[in-house]
Amino acid sequence: MAAIMVADVAGYSRLMHNDEEATHARLTALLTDVVEPTIRQHGGRIVKHTGDGFLAEFPSAVEAVRAAEHFQSGVGDLAAREEEEKRIVFRVGINIGDVIVEANDIFGDGVNIAARLEAIAEPGGVCLSASAHDQVSGKIDVEFIDLGEHSLKNIARRVRAYAVKRNRLDLVAQGSTSRELAAPRLSIVVLPFANFGGNPDQEYFVDGITESLTTDLSRIPSAFVIARNTAFTFKNKPVDARVVGRELGVRYVMEGSVQSSGDRIRVNAQLIDATTGAHLWAERFDKPRADIFEMQDEITTRLARIVGVELVAAESRRAERERPGSMDAIDLAMRGWAILNQPLSLRGHRAACELFEDALRRDDRNVEALIGIATYHSDEVRTFASTNRDEQLRIAGTAITKALDLAPRNAAAHLVYGNVLHVSGATERSLREFEFAITLDRNLAWAHANAGFAKVLLGRAEGAEADLMNAIRLSPRDPGLDRWHALLGIADLFLGRLESALDRLRKSIEMNPNVALVHFFLAAASSLSGFMDEASAAREAGLRARPELYGGPISQRAAQSERYIFEPEGADL
Repeated sequence: MAAIMVADVAGYSRLMHNDEEATHARLTALLTDVVEPTIRQHGGRIVKHTGDGFLAEFPSAVEAVRAAEHFQSGVGDLAAREEEEKRIVFRVGINIGDVIVEANDIFGDGVNIAARLEAIAEPGGVCLSASAHDQVSGKIDVEFIDLGEHSLKNIARRVRAYAVKRNRLDLVAQGSTSRELAAPRLSIVVLPFANFGGNPDQEYFVDGITESLTTDLSRIPSAFVIARNTAFTFKNKPVDARVVGRELGVRYVMEGSVQSSGDRIRVNAQLIDATTGAHLWAERFDKPRADIFEMQDEITTRLARIVGVELVAAESRRAERERPGSMDAIDLAMRGWAILNQPLSLRGHRAACELFEDALRRDDRNVEALIGIATYHSDEVRTFASTNRDEQLRIAGTAITKALDLAPRNAAAHLVYGNVLHVSGATERSLREFEFAITLDRNLAWAHANAGFAKVLLGRAEGAEADLMNAIRLSPRDPGLDRWHALLGIADLFLGRLESALDRLRKSIEMNPNVALVHFFLAAASSLSGFMDEASAAREAGLRARPELYGGPISQRAAQSERYIFEPEGADL
């Protein structure tokens, strides 16, 4: 009989992927300086190392738990001083049972159960079997949480498990939960999509979706995406998203399947919270089998855009739920972007701006907050909502310049810089910025849309439709979809295609009736088409949405902005 301890590093694959040599060096130092001396101090011995962990035995469960609490506390203190992406923390499982002893190893169900308990422990935590708990309860100054009975892999009977209540080892006081130490924000693995039906001729297409999606998600700012080589080790294996999340140190898991039937292909995809196993979002594509590579490209680009929005929304909810009183700059910036990713609303944009400002008070180098501030102020000018156009342009320009200094290849920063140039009247330069943003991230739907509108303003409306349709193709359920249809209608209006302009502007208003500018363009299109009643009604609807545009305190500014919008550079007026 022995008390068996099994421990490993939470998120080891991710840490090694980031920096193999540094991770190995830090782990070796922790084992040598903290873990091994503590185990010896409590009468235990390390039987063997396992690459990212170790197997140890003790003469009693009491000493095993004392040792685990001791070294977990020391490791936790050191981890709290590290950057989040570099922190090393252990999960520990402890069991009492019979073992078979050899010179350099021990075997038996007792060891297997300890290993399975380690897998369900929190990062930074200690998990015990009922037999170990019975030996320890009342003998040391720790409390336990009854985790109930668990069906453990390759163990015939169900095992009751207990967690040491102080298994967060004071890391909560440092401002982060132990799970967050092991899993960065916006961290995700794309598991190999399943090939339903097993058609070998379809395998390359299925794997191609997984690989392309991994690549596209990697372009999301601040995202951590597990490399395809690691993800493909799970190919054709039944997996539990929670186990995968713990093993790889990620918060989200994306999985899916591909199924063919006749001349059609169906692709299902879903996003899962790896901490709870809850499904956050799902999407299905039914496509005719045509150009297989074109279809793969369309599916992956659309998925990447949607998943990017969903990840930010999920992280925003997580921060509000888990850290309502202690949000850091990253939390606040993501909450702001979760609002901006919703349909346009001045009230919502102003709430987002407050979050970005709060984030920058905590960290004035937070790139996402700087981009958010520039987005808010340039959008206020662009939608005629500004009460101080020059000041808002100054704030937007300062923020986006700093963001680009900090992250010169951030596609979203170049997109917003293009917006700032656009509302400043430098339309040709803004177009170049939009096109450069697209070279950095082909999935940036708003860059495609704004490039189209810039072409309208430059008198090249005939080239705008392709850009705008690209945006719609990339993100057909985008919160900004109403504006893209409006921009298509505006392009038609400049080209004299009045029937198409009316259809598209009406469609935009059906999607979102709260954007005054679209009503005014509809009034123009209706008037030119001879539909004077509709023109008058559209004008009145625009004024109801924004009464200050005429006769209000910013009417002069609005009129100046309108002359710029309605008299584009290079247009044949």
